[in-house]
Amino acid sequence: MLENGKPELLVPASSLEVLKVAVVYGADAVYIGGEMYGLRAKAKNFSKEEMAEGIRFAHQYGKRVFVTANITAHNRDLEGVREYFAELREIKPDALIISDPGVFMLAQEICPEIEIHISTQSNNVNYETYRFWQRLGAKRVVSARELTIQEIGEIRSHIPDDLEMETFVHGAMCISYSGRCLLSNYFTGRDANLGACTHPCRWKYYVMEESRPGEYLPVEENERGTYIFNSRDLCMIGHIPDLVQAGIDSFKIEGRMKTALYVADVARTYRQAIDDYFISPERYASRIPYYEAEISKCTYRQFTTGFFYGPPDHESQIYDNNTYVRGYIYLGLAGKQDQEGYVTMEQRNKFSVGDEVEIMKPSGENLTVRVQSMLDEYGKPMESCPHPKQTIRVLFSQVPDEMDLIRVSVPEPVE
Repeated sequence: MLENGKPELLVPASSLEVLKVAVVYGADAVYIGGEMYGLRAKAKNFSKEEMAEGIRFAHQYGKRVFVTANITAHNRDLEGVREYFAELREIKPDALIISDPGVFMLAQEICPEIEIHISTQSNNVNYETYRFWQRLGAKRVVSARELTIQEIGEIRSHIPDDLEMETFVHGAMCISYSGRCLLSNYFTGRDANLGACTHPCRWKYYVMEESRPGEYLPVEENERGTYIFNSRDLCMIGHIPDLVQAGIDSFKIEGRMKTALYVADVARTYRQAIDDYFISPERYASRIPYYEAEISKCTYRQFTTGFFYGPPDHESQIYDNNTYVRGYIYLGLAGKQDQEGYVTMEQRNKFSVGDEVEIMKPSGENLTVRVQSMLDEYGKPMESCPHPKQTIRVLFSQVPDEMDLIRVSVPEPVE
């Protein structure tokens, strides 16, 4: 728990920009990956310089930064891990997230002053496992996603108060036990346990009878489709009281490959829900429909409570497609404004003069405004901004503050 008695809100970041968004929009801590040795090889990840800047930025706000180093290491990885930890010792993140015992020993040897948190990849499902890691020097253990809320409470009651428990409360679920998947390696040679998962659990499958090669038969759960491994996303926004009462110290959001819009939306909504609950459980309960509506404005695959209330059933799977629900499109992050009221921003998706867009504020306020004028980086008027990551200056009908996020709702399909 934090000093204020609340659980920590731990949010992922795929880039320096997203880290800053996470901090401003309500995270207590942010977890990131370096360019090697984390389990998100396809994420943008952080260079040494970006990592140092991100840590400085977070610390200015009184927030913490954790770095993932949770691969399952082979012999060939160990010397690189040793060099990497020597660099991290100079950068000084607040914690390392580790799953491999050999990597754990290297971290203790090379940077003993940095906290070690044990990754969910270590399949932490019982209190003796928690005690084991604490005796070795771990400060925190991340619970496996396969635990029920009752099991989490039992673990909390059997471990020392100073051993922290971190639990995933929101984001994508994996078909395999705590993410230990072999499908990607088998199909493509890209190992999920080395950070290169191709997510074959989202693919559509057929079966082939051995004596009839080339004759593909559909896998029919029923008439709804064949995406038999495709789980809904975890969402516990409506169950904050149960998470708090179970004694979880850190509420972890999944998504180190997500956009700034996703991170801002999820961080801000969970921040509001946690704070409301600690102000008044009645206030929190009355606002659950609002939280659920807000959390649905980012991309998601429909929602489930995962294993928290028992083993998932057929209702936790999505059989007919592998696509996200997308409520809003990210347009960019508001930068500094000039004397004329124009705001500098780096465009992330196309929008045009005359469009009605939404300003999303860290405070929780959403403002609908109109795009009145647009200039390119040379001051030339534009009617729209079709080029990704183009630096533009925009005049809105109401000036956003720096770090406000600009988004637009996806139109409802016409029947």
